[in-house]
Amino acid sequence: MIIKKYTAKTEEEAVAQAKAELGENIVVMNVKAARKKGLFGFLKKAQTEVTVAKEEESGRYPGAAKKAPEETSLRETFRQVAKAAGMEKEEPAEEKRDYNAREEDHSLLVEKLDTLQSMIEKKLQAEEEEPSKDSEPEAQEEDNEMMRFIKLLYNTMVDNEVDEKYAGQIIDEMEKNVKPNLPFDHALADVYQKMILKFGKAVPIEKGTKTPRVVFFVGPTGVGKTTTIAKIASKFRLEQKKKVALMTADTYRIAAAEQLRTYANILEVPFRVIYSVEELRDGVQDFMDYDFILVDMAGHSPNNPTLRDDMNAFLGGLDKDIEKEVHLVLSATTKYKDLVNITNSYDGIEDYKIIFTKLDETTTFGNLLNLKLHTGAGLSYITCGQNVPDDIEVFNPQKTVKQLLGGRK
Repeated sequence: MIIKKYTAKTEEEAVAQAKAELGENIVVMNVKAARKKGLFGFLKKAQTEVTVAKEEESGRYPGAAKKAPEETSLRETFRQVAKAAGMEKEEPAEEKRDYNAREEDHSLLVEKLDTLQSMIEKKLQAEEEEPSKDSEPEAQEEDNEMMRFIKLLYNTMVDNEVDEKYAGQIIDEMEKNVKPNLPFDHALADVYQKMILKFGKAVPIEKGTKTPRVVFFVGPTGVGKTTTIAKIASKFRLEQKKKVALMTADTYRIAAAEQLRTYANILEVPFRVIYSVEELRDGVQDFMDYDFILVDMAGHSPNNPTLRDDMNAFLGGLDKDIEKEVHLVLSATTKYKDLVNITNSYDGIEDYKIIFTKLDETTTFGNLLNLKLHTGAGLSYITCGQNVPDDIEVFNPQKTVKQLLGGRK
């Protein structure tokens, strides 16, 4: 594990420095403003300090983008047309643990997580200590305390609905690095770093090089695809001043098409309903001078082969020189077994990304890690409400890992 800090005028410059030294396969751990030291440091322009990590044996994760400032002028209009989504209640996990005994441990974990980032920035490394002169009973007590701490970490992840298989793998990897008398802080930092690297970088939608980037949004019904597309379109249109066109192939639900048409009218961007692959190709040709073409695909059950075949025809219907990508939209409130069934039905799609919606409707975020490890797909965005354009952000692995380990939001 390599952890280093880089300081530059902007985040992009600092990341570029890191990539020049460490290579492309880095993960941004933290970004903050850093004023120069000295008596008159407060008078000087703040710089950006970026902390990055690299696991030397891993190089799988694509690049991330910085979240843009929010546009406020049309929020009230969006709130008037946005429709509330239904809430899907999950079955509670089995509770067979002694929570009274763990309350004190959990408080300790939260306290340590609150100081963890600064520790990582200082490149904490587990230091080998000289043989202890403690008596055998005291050494045994230290071993028991470490085992208790490891059990607490495992239980915290499982309580957050990280699948037991993945929680066990993370703990097993950590135990390999645990040395005698290793402080809890070091063990916690090791788990924190490994989980961030497992998530990898966020993979938001970025502008194409030559042609418009055609972005397909797929997924089951009721997860909020249409609202999510409107949020992303508004970010591009209002904040980044990009040219955006909207299309829908969801001809099964008239309400969904009309909802997207309403958003298109508010944003003053073109909108088109497409019924065939030929109409998709014609639309792309008509919008060749646009930056993004966002396509809302019909939601379908993983058990409906007809709709799945229709979707695959659209996804494979563009010329090879057209840049395209696919984002699978899923609800964070869906049970893990159902999510596995859904994602398995999209195995034929090459290199899709995942968007998680409805994070405001659940208190556990383990499925984000579960699906990342199950599919290998990168996470692009998360949404946490119905407000357009506000309730969406680029996926943040640092914040998510902290929540999975019991830290404060």
